[in-house]
Amino acid sequence: QVQLVESGGGLVQAGGSLRLSCVASGRSFSTDDMGWFRQAPGKEREFVASISWSGDSTYRADSVKGRFTISRDNAKNTVFLQMNSLKPEDTAVYYCAAEVLGIYRYWGQGTQVTVSS
Repeated sequence: QVQLVESGGGLVQAGGSLRLSCVASGRSFSTDDMGWFRQAPGKEREFVASISWSGDSTYRADSVKGRFTISRDNAKNTVFLQMNSLKPEDTAVYYCAAEVLGIYRYWGQGTQVTVSS
């Protein structure tokens, strides 16, 4: 059974940092692109960042550029999201996902990030 499990969320003050992790099991994703998404209360899920299978290419939403960094460790089947200079508007449930054949087919259960002002 394929599983993606996020961790590292929590409550942090504005300006603080968190590092999210996403560990995959049941299947290797070392040849697949991975992404992070988030969903705030009352809003649609939105793209945050993605990383190519090799880690050579990364993309970030404009709202997080300069503050968030995505990385991966294929040997550990893990993807990370380093979040710095957090803002209250970053409050959301954060999900990792694996892109297989052009579609984000596998999703984690999410981890809550709350940024207080």
